[in-house]
Amino acid sequence: MSLDWLSDVLATVAKTLGMDSWVLNGLLAVVLVCAMCGMLGAMVVGNRMAFFSDAMAHCAFAGVALGYLSILLSGSDKATATWVVPLVMVAVGVGVGAGMVYVRDNTGLAHDTVIGVFFALAIGFGAMLYKVLSERFNFNPESFFFGNLVLLPIEELFPLMLLAVIVTPLFAWRYNQLVFASFNPTLARTRGLTMTFNNYLFIIILALVVNLSIKAVGALLINAMLVVPAASAANLSRNLRQMFWLTFAFCLGSGLLGFAIRNSVQLSVGGGKPISFGPSGLIVVMSVFVFFATMVAGAVWNRFAPVLGFAPLPLRGLRHMHDDTCSDDHGSGQCP
Repeated sequence: MSLDWLSDVLATVAKTLGMDSWVLNGLLAVVLVCAMCGMLGAMVVGNRMAFFSDAMAHCAFAGVALGYLSILLSGSDKATATWVVPLVMVAVGVGVGAGMVYVRDNTGLAHDTVIGVFFALAIGFGAMLYKVLSERFNFNPESFFFGNLVLLPIEELFPLMLLAVIVTPLFAWRYNQLVFASFNPTLARTRGLTMTFNNYLFIIILALVVNLSIKAVGALLINAMLVVPAASAANLSRNLRQMFWLTFAFCLGSGLLGFAIRNSVQLSVGGGKPISFGPSGLIVVMSVFVFFATMVAGAVWNRFAPVLGFAPLPLRGLRHMHDDTCSDDHGSGQCP
């Protein structure tokens, strides 16, 4: 499918805004990735799925390897890899996520043990074919692990746009049930919620976001965007509604701030050529700074709020936030 029309539209917008096309492409990628990670992050942290999402990101390595292997076995040309490899990568990500949930639910193994098994399988399979990828397809591991926001092609930006259009209404439709089922599964079962469907739906959404965001921010950094902003929000939240919106704001704010710093700040070392920071790394570092800032802000608030007549922030676990979540008797209230 030709994306010349999208390139023309973005080029026109970039010219109107007085910026380079690559800057606009990177900015759109940051907004899309951070917005989707912001939507999912609260549930990832609340469900203690940080290791799970990290494993899914690394399992994309196996998806890439399998995609290129299918090109070799079918005898297709390298041009076919531009759409076959992402398709196989997403399919493997969804399959691995669903597989981890299935094995966890049908064995007595601990959750982290199951994740470790799939993690090892994915990394081992990718490493097994790494030499072939490098020699036959000029596979660049740096781009895979750290992303490529600076030179993100339109072919990588379009799937993110399409994914945002699909995921946003789908997540909004099921959000209340997903929260209800994940934070109080026993009560959710008594209310007749479809636990299995909700669990697998969330895993599929998470797999799609993780795998299609890798080209932009990288496999090593995507998990940070899912976890750190949500952890920051948990420092200041009284309930899940607040945590959702703060996660969204912190994730998007960190992304925009990191991308802006990358384009406006350079480091001169020894009088040589100025050094530009990696945008993905800057975004993650900004999100970590926000995390420590919220820790300090929460501590200061709890210290002085009673003196000023305000209520302190509740010092309680995320699992108890569902008490204040906007769910009605059937988990279908308007939320967040």
